Amino acid sequence: ILTPSSTSDWLKKTRRLHQGAGKSTFYRERFFNTHVRVNLDMLKTRHRERLLVMACLDMQQMFVVDNTNPTAEARKRYFDFTSGFKLKSICYFFDASLDELLQRNSQREEKEIVPEIGVRGTFKKLERPTCAEGFDEIFHVRVLHDRTFNVVRLKNEI
Repeated sequence: ILTPSSTSDWLKKTRRLHQGAGKSTFYRERFFNTHVRVNLDMLKTRHRERLLVMACLDMQQMFVVDNTNPTAEARKRYFDFTSGFKLKSICYFFDASLDELLQRNSQREEKEIVPEIGVRGTFKKLERPTCAEGFDEIFHVRVLHDRTFNVVRLKNEI
């Protein structure tokens, strides 16, 4: 998410984890009215994704990267896009078991279901985010049984 603040910092919020983790629902509930959603599923190409991120940067528009990005290398792309801009980068790390992900994925509308092999493959690649990657803050997010979110700010120990 990119957001100008009173100190001319910008805020970029990113979400990490797997398909079916609750990232898009979290976006709709917390950021829909204030932040542009950068989502590769909608944009279809990395070129379009980069154009949208750059447009947000140029306009000082807050944005959320709503993509899976399971590895540090995948997340690095966004830091590369935004180098040279004064940003505050916040990561929301969605934690879920493989069983939880598969269950949530199966409850999606048919056209939105990710093949099980894709969910399993992403889960296997997952690298927990760290502040060393460039994040100013990292929040741990769990989807509770009532489908609400438990959000806890993590210290720099990640």
